[in-house]
Amino acid sequence: MTIIFDNPVDPEAFEAAYPDLLDRARKVPGVVHREASKVWPKEDGSPTPAYRMIDLYFPDYDAASAAVGTPEMQAFLPRAFELATGGARAVFADVEES
Repeated sequence: MTIIFDNPVDPEAFEAAYPDLLDRARKVPGVVHREASKVWPKEDGSPTPAYRMIDLYFPDYDAASAAVGTPEMQAFLPRAFELATGGARAVFADVEES
């Protein structure tokens, strides 16, 4: 599962709240690996196509789907979308190569 955060209206406010969001992500059960990333600035100074991403890796689709209904995920996802003042989307994907 990847949460893709678009550029926030107030990056400083986003960054201030981001550590709490990561703590919430760490509590989601069934996750076998987590990654958090920040999109590098573009060389020409134009806005980046996204701002940050959080990836939660599960052993399979069923485990990811089961995690969505947990209290921990319910504490994470709504907060993620609340924090995403520039927009966000969540996607489930099957990693085919790493």
